Amino acid sequence: MLESWPRSGPRLLWKVQDLGDGYSGPAIAGDRLYVQGQQGGQQFVMAYDVHSGRPLWKTAAGRAFNGDRGHGPRSTPTVDGARLYALSADGTLACLEAASGRRIWELNLIEQFAGRPPNWGYSESPLVDGDRVVVTPGGPAAAVVALNKNTGNLLWKSQNDRAGYSSAIALDIGGTHALALLTAEAAIGLDSKDGALLWRYARVANRVANIATPIANDGYVFFSTDYGTGCVLLKPTPDGKTAEVYFNRDMRNHYTTSVLVGDYLYGFSSEILTAMEFKTGKVAWRDRSVGKGNCIYAGQRLYCMGEDGAIGLIDPTPAAYKEVSRFEIPRGAFNTWTPPAVANGQLYLREQNNLYCYDIKR
Repeated sequence: MLESWPRSGPRLLWKVQDLGDGYSGPAIAGDRLYVQGQQGGQQFVMAYDVHSGRPLWKTAAGRAFNGDRGHGPRSTPTVDGARLYALSADGTLACLEAASGRRIWELNLIEQFAGRPPNWGYSESPLVDGDRVVVTPGGPAAAVVALNKNTGNLLWKSQNDRAGYSSAIALDIGGTHALALLTAEAAIGLDSKDGALLWRYARVANRVANIATPIANDGYVFFSTDYGTGCVLLKPTPDGKTAEVYFNRDMRNHYTTSVLVGDYLYGFSSEILTAMEFKTGKVAWRDRSVGKGNCIYAGQRLYCMGEDGAIGLIDPTPAAYKEVSRFEIPRGAFNTWTPPAVANGQLYLREQNNLYCYDIKR
């Protein structure tokens, strides 16, 4: 990877200008990039060639979703070998053939499970865990469901919480393969085989929007929300007696998820980029950086994208904030809330209808 960028940014390889509305992030697998967008009265899943930006296929998946904070799909598609799982903002969950976009099966979380969508639409990325795909309809007795990934048939359903905006993760607790989720009401843990409740922790949830994906490491699970709430590190045990290691308001992730690099979390606490020790909750530094935004980690660097279109290359060290380079892309009518993506020596940035691909190979 490039160790620094010119003032104008890395070399632009290609640009696509027909994604449509949406905050869906790109998923890259092999020579294909998958993303979702809304065009006219329809949401779509689309595939592009990563080398040229050439469109490969486009499959309709969901009715149009319009909101006061932007329109269209919010989720990043999940690639699982030859198949692709995509959730649209209206609750349409589609399993597609990755090579062609052919629909294998499809269902709607509202129609199938009496799902209660969040105010700004379904936003999670489906979790593929073994032979199942896990999503959060937020329905009565079906807050979380596990489906057969080959057929879409229901394997189990669990809990009564309304849906949040966060994606589920899988982790192992002792001999139990578990799921960690952040619903609209609590941080919960479920047994992956049958959906049985392992733990429930409500203090970290707020009543507006619970968005960040949980982070699991070394037997601990981290959850964070904004709107003045805060973060918690939990130590789950197989007997369900989950311990609170710490709770503080020093890492309040809004629409972004922190990244764990070594012993430290790096993420936006509301508008401030913050480095915080994972196991203690002790803050190492804070900086306004590129403005409120998203961060990912790749090639020993943080790639941070502010909601006004500033992109920063940052050295992740707890010693101090160290920005290496930055450049900007134009911002449109809505904030640039889509996280960056890095794959195959290329940096991908989405701004609603526009998708930029930059060469960051050394």
